[in-house]
Amino acid sequence: QVQVVESGGGLVQARGSLILSCAASGRTFSSYVMGWFRQAPGKEREFVAAINRSGGNTYYADSVKGRFTISRDNAKNTVYLQMNSLKPEDTAVYYCAARQHLSAQYDYWGQGTQVTVSS
Repeated sequence: QVQVVESGGGLVQARGSLILSCAASGRTFSSYVMGWFRQAPGKEREFVAAINRSGGNTYYADSVKGRFTISRDNAKNTVYLQMNSLKPEDTAVYYCAARQHLSAQYDYWGQGTQVTVSS
């Protein structure tokens, strides 16, 4: 139904900023809830942020509240994750995902983009 591709990862110093982009390919992008997840080496994948279909509601993991901002531009079929005040513990592979708004699971995933925060 929809394909997503992340970009924007890289190496950044602690306290720095980075913005990730997720480009979606599909006819009904605005019908999907979009989320960002991350997985650090040796750890389980964890939820980072999500945004509803219109972009009017956002949700964040406690670990990133006040530092990260998720947004979407439905006209451009793109989701963003603005990351500020980065910490070494933010180092992970970040994944963009999509789910139908009535579904409990994210069915469509990107390939991931590496974010490394140096101390």
